[in-house]
Amino acid sequence: MKQQIWKLATTVVASSGLLLLAGCSGGTAPYGAAPASSSPASVQGNSGADALMTGLSPLGTIIVNGQGMTAYVFDHDTANSGVSTCSGACQSLWPPITSTSATPVVKGVTGTVATITRSDGTKQVTVNGLPLYTYTPDTKPGDDTGQGFSGIWWVVGANGSKITAQPSPTASPYSGSGY
Repeated sequence: MKQQIWKLATTVVASSGLLLLAGCSGGTAPYGAAPASSSPASVQGNSGADALMTGLSPLGTIIVNGQGMTAYVFDHDTANSGVSTCSGACQSLWPPITSTSATPVVKGVTGTVATITRSDGTKQVTVNGLPLYTYTPDTKPGDDTGQGFSGIWWVVGANGSKITAQPSPTASPYSGSGY
């Protein structure tokens, strides 16, 4: 019994720490646990550091960065504002997708791709005017564990629209090609 209580307490403390680190909800929105990982996406295109391309996932065709990591949008950002509202602790958990060029290499993305200049001078990639981010707990190409996080973080379709569906637990397994 003590061991079960200890495991529960450890889980609660760890989850609370992640949510504190996120620091990005900016309000009283309820927090939920990050969804379980889905099968890796099959990346199409080149893998340059400044590239933005598409990948196939259980959620459909999604945008990924040059390393195949899933791209996310944040509901607290405003399209075409030229500003990212995720900084500090939020940025530690949700790193911006950046480019050294104002016109990053794009393959398969049909949404409008551009960049904004962050307060530190880096260029953050946007699609349809919304800043793009990756999620630190996504450890390998195709992970999408940030999907639906706190009801405010979303995977992005190739057309630049956020996808609010959750991955199917019975999604077809990763084919192994593209990596």
